[in-house]
Amino acid sequence: MDNYIGIDVAKSTLQVFIPNNEMDIEIENSLEGLKKLYSKLKKQYRRSIEDIVFIYESTGSYSAILEHYCQSKSIKCFKVGAYQSASFSKVVKNRSKTDKLDARMLSQMHILAKEGEVKVPERDVKAHQIRSLIKYYQSLVKEERRKANYLEAATYNLEDSYVLKKVKLKITQLQKEQSEVIEKIMEIIKGDPEYLEAYNNIISIKGIGEKSAIILLYLFLRYPNASRQQLTALCGLDPIQRSSGTSVQHKERISKQGLSLIRDILYMPTMVAVRYNNEMQMIYEKLVDRGKPKMVAQMAVMRKIILLAHSLYKNKQQYDPERYLMFQQLKEENSMK
Repeated sequence: MDNYIGIDVAKSTLQVFIPNNEMDIEIENSLEGLKKLYSKLKKQYRRSIEDIVFIYESTGSYSAILEHYCQSKSIKCFKVGAYQSASFSKVVKNRSKTDKLDARMLSQMHILAKEGEVKVPERDVKAHQIRSLIKYYQSLVKEERRKANYLEAATYNLEDSYVLKKVKLKITQLQKEQSEVIEKIMEIIKGDPEYLEAYNNIISIKGIGEKSAIILLYLFLRYPNASRQQLTALCGLDPIQRSSGTSVQHKERISKQGLSLIRDILYMPTMVAVRYNNEMQMIYEKLVDRGKPKMVAQMAVMRKIILLAHSLYKNKQQYDPERYLMFQQLKEENSMK
């Protein structure tokens, strides 16, 4: 098919394969570079320009400019995953790896596209704002931790009082800036009725606070079509096992892949929920009674909180603390009959 344009995305450049005339070109990864590419494509495809499809591998922030431009020009795209492209490369026996070959291979990957996967990218501007602020908030938290660790070591080493004073001041400034970022995010949420409703539904879970509700809302906005299993994996809470024969028998643990910020922010709310949320308390105690380590039970509760919040988000409902307890009571009554 001549209308599938393969694009290998890099930090500063885009390697493009145009199958219409077997052309390999390299452009700047910028709006200006994409404008020049689209102008060239219009000359080649003319009336069929609306039929072109950009195929590229998802590369996070590097492909953001491409997606933004495609949305503005209503250009259809097929975004493939890294594992998907690596597997396809093995199937077509690409022993060499260059940007040109990757772009050509991506052009061929249209045969894998399922119904609904070729579409114009949709970007929620307000969701992107929240995403930017969350990422900045994460950088501030990491910086505060580094300074706090430095302060602890400096205190034990009896460093100069001037140094200690400066580090303490920096930590205070970082904490203040974190609060300002959270306030900015809340302004965006309160300015959108749908966001505010979703936020209120999530925070209705006993044990969930402001930061936790924000990070969960961000997760659901960023991955609107994710399944329950995918959400678990995105948060790094999916269980993994390593065993082979009789010699390798590792304990089951969570993968810790994906968004670590979600696990970090939800840790303390999970501890609160285990103590004060009857539903979460019952789940935790049942797992511990079955012999599960406390940390495993805590992670299971965290996973339950995320999936419960997602259900409330999707169904536009508030949390009902009695619903689960009634369900458990009926379950026990039926088992006794």
